[in-house]
Amino acid sequence: MSDRYAIVAARFNAEVVDKLLSGAREAFAQLNVPESHVDVRRVPGAFELPLVAKVLAETGRYAAVVCLGAVIRGDTDHYDYVCQAATQGILRVGLDTGIPVIFGVLTCDTDEQAAARTGGAHGNKGADAARAAFDTVAVIRQIEV
Repeated sequence: MSDRYAIVAARFNAEVVDKLLSGAREAFAQLNVPESHVDVRRVPGAFELPLVAKVLAETGRYAAVVCLGAVIRGDTDHYDYVCQAATQGILRVGLDTGIPVIFGVLTCDTDEQAAARTGGAHGNKGADAARAAFDTVAVIRQIEV
């Protein structure tokens, strides 16, 4: 199994997602994963995360793929459709490929809730996603021995 990690990060809501990405990079560094072993790919939005995660997972170059995005509720049903598609798609990629694909997508009602999860009162969920990827890989490696 590779010791490389991929991060797929949405460009939509960049102010929020960039903080998640910084948190993920910092967490990987704290886990002694060299920066050169973390590849980042940007996609338009949360809806596009699963497809690029699938392509990356299928390369066999990565131990895990972390998906980062932020969907903040608006006045239409668009929020519900994007959240559901991203959630189900990311889950499916992991199950279909056998590679850990981590859900680091904020689904918030307000900008304040997003801020609380990107370094505020609730920590940085990007960092949490990176740690989840690292820990899941460790569990799988123990099983494969």
